[in-house]
Amino acid sequence: MTSSLHIGEEVSGALAAGLPVVALESTIFSGMGLPSPANRECLERCDAAIRDGGAIPALTAVIDGIGVVGVEAGDIDRVLAGSAKVAARDLPFAVATSLDVGVTTVSATVTLAAAAGISVFATGGIGGVHRGSELTGDISHDLLAMSRHPVATVSAGAKAFLDLPGTLEYLETMGVPVVGWNTDRFPAFYTRDSGVGVTATVRTGADVAEMMTAAADLGHPGGVLVANPIPEAAELDPDRINAALDAALAEVAAKGLRGPAVTPLVLAAIADATDGDSIPANLALAENNAIVAAEIASAVAAG
Repeated sequence: MTSSLHIGEEVSGALAAGLPVVALESTIFSGMGLPSPANRECLERCDAAIRDGGAIPALTAVIDGIGVVGVEAGDIDRVLAGSAKVAARDLPFAVATSLDVGVTTVSATVTLAAAAGISVFATGGIGGVHRGSELTGDISHDLLAMSRHPVATVSAGAKAFLDLPGTLEYLETMGVPVVGWNTDRFPAFYTRDSGVGVTATVRTGADVAEMMTAAADLGHPGGVLVANPIPEAAELDPDRINAALDAALAEVAAKGLRGPAVTPLVLAAIADATDGDSIPANLALAENNAIVAAEIASAVAAG
C-alpha cells in the first residue's frame, strides 16, 4: 500500500477476509454537516446500522497528509472537529501538504473507497447540477466521480436546492445508472418525491449486487446511484422546505455564492425554517442509507 493511502486495521482485515465493508464520508459527521452533538450521534447510528447489517464501516478522511479508509478510534474526535473539506480534486494537494485533518465529500470518498477496494458507500445526499449552471458551469464533481469508480453510492437523492432534473440528465450523460430503492421516484433529501421519476427500481441488495456484476462483466465503467428515500416518519413538510429554499437561494444569489459555499447556508436556513426538525431528519436518512448499504455490501460479499 502506498504511503498516501492507509487502510485501518479492522477494515483491512475485513477486506482480506472477503467480509462486507461500507465506506462512509466524513463531511456529514463534521461541524460542516451537522452541529455538535448531532454529528457524533449520526456517526454512532450509522456505524451501528452497518454493523447490525453484518458489515464493517469504513469512515474516510485525510489525517496528517494520508488518505485514510477506516479511521481509528483515536482519531474520531479530530474528524468530528474537522474544518477543512476535501473533495476528490483536493486529495493530491491535501496529501502533498500534509493536511492535518480533512473531512471527505462524496467525490473524495468514492475515490478513496475505490482505491481501497471497497464497492459500497453510504452518504446523506449527493451534490449535483446547481440551478443556473448553464451560466455558471457549477456542477458537483460527485457526479463525475461516480462515473469513474465502480462504487455503489446509497443516497437520499440529491440536495433539494439543486437542479434535480438537470442532475439526473447529467448522470445519464455520464453513464451512471440511477435506481430507486423500492421506489420509482427520485427523492429530494428531506422529502421522498422530488417530482422526478427514475427509470429502474431495485428491491434488494442482491438486485444491486447483480447490477454491479453485470456492469463489470460488460466492461461498463463507474458505479451506480441507489436513490433511497428518507423514511416516511422522518419526511419534512415539502411546503416549508420549498419556502425555506426560495429564501435561502435568494440570499445565495445576492451574495454571489457558488459551489461548496452554498450548502452550509441553505442547510442552516432549512434548520431555522423547520425549527430544528431538519436535524433529526438528517440523522434518520443517513442511518437509513447505512442500513441499505450494509444489505448491498453483504450481497456483494456473498457473490
